Amino acid sequence: MANPLQDPEFFQNPYPTYAALRSLGPVQPVPAGNGPARYLVTGYAEARAAFTDQRLSKDTARIFAGKDTGRNLHPAVSHSMLATDPPQHTRLRGLVTKAFTPGAIAKLRPYIESVVDEYLDNWTAGERVDAMESLAVPLPVTVICQMLGVPEADRAQVRAWSNDLFAAGQPERIDSASHAVAGYLADLIDARRRTPDDGLLTDLIRARDGQDRLSEDELVSLAVLLLVAGHETTTNLIGNGLLALLRTPELFHQLCEQPHLVGATVDELLRLDSPVSIATFRFATETISIGGAQIPAGSPVLISAGAANRDPGRFAEPDRLDLNRDARGHLAFGHGIHRCLGAPLARAEGEIAIHRLITRFPGLRLGVAYGELRWRRTRLMRGLEALPVVP
Repeated sequence: MANPLQDPEFFQNPYPTYAALRSLGPVQPVPAGNGPARYLVTGYAEARAAFTDQRLSKDTARIFAGKDTGRNLHPAVSHSMLATDPPQHTRLRGLVTKAFTPGAIAKLRPYIESVVDEYLDNWTAGERVDAMESLAVPLPVTVICQMLGVPEADRAQVRAWSNDLFAAGQPERIDSASHAVAGYLADLIDARRRTPDDGLLTDLIRARDGQDRLSEDELVSLAVLLLVAGHETTTNLIGNGLLALLRTPELFHQLCEQPHLVGATVDELLRLDSPVSIATFRFATETISIGGAQIPAGSPVLISAGAANRDPGRFAEPDRLDLNRDARGHLAFGHGIHRCLGAPLARAEGEIAIHRLITRFPGLRLGVAYGELRWRRTRLMRGLEALPVVP
């Protein structure tokens, strides 16, 4: 049986595949080479429940202990906070969460606005421009690099490493990038320890909870996670969201006339085309039943936020963009203890970027036919390679 998640058409548009699998049941086995079948969760209720099911472990270090996976991922990537369970996850998240509170992000908004305006100042009316390359990609990279204290001269290389980490079907490329970015950030942490500043890395070095503090390995791992997750999600939110609006010009113009709707619109854009299509691996610690499927102990479980957010059982006419829809409750940022730590930052960047676009370029349109657009070949993320537009 062929793996439907490997079909080239899946990367271009995964939603017909998700719908077909969901029609068979909200949880379906998907073949995975010579290993055990993976169970894909596509139903909304089942996905929401799975995100909080303590029988689904993210502790990959324990799952793969003593096993030869044939991979050479740097531990900072393979054993990140994303791959831990409580109480370790609770401890790590507690030490870093203060940097991403709504109050902390509110203080960043003027800086984010200035960065967006700087990029849009380079756009010329009537001249085609790639919205990914000239806004969606560099904006969150610039913001998270600024927070972490990554020098401007290094940011292009950091961005390239991050892109390589999501290269589906290219394990050697992924592994190589994991060592490169981890090594770079270990050196940067060492520099910040010698010369502290007012940035996020210095805050993490100083972070304490009573007598507890982050170890060196934990510092590097968190820095890698914040750098990578801190911009990939936002890049795809801006690219996917802008494309959805431009494909329905009447709604784009409605938003131009009612810019106060941008905040609620971001939720609908996140629901319609989620930046994270399939969440990172979980493993059943015992034989369990989800959505009528019996999942054997040790089996990998994939929760698809992208599929769940288009479950007609939760959202009426889910394939349609509706600016009047109450899209709250979408799972684009996950749910439960592993809900995206950087969600407030991603939302702020997305809201500011879209607000600036509709106010500065109300005549914005697609620069190519929709069928010419290409999506990145990654199951985890859902993002465009390029998005040509004409201001």
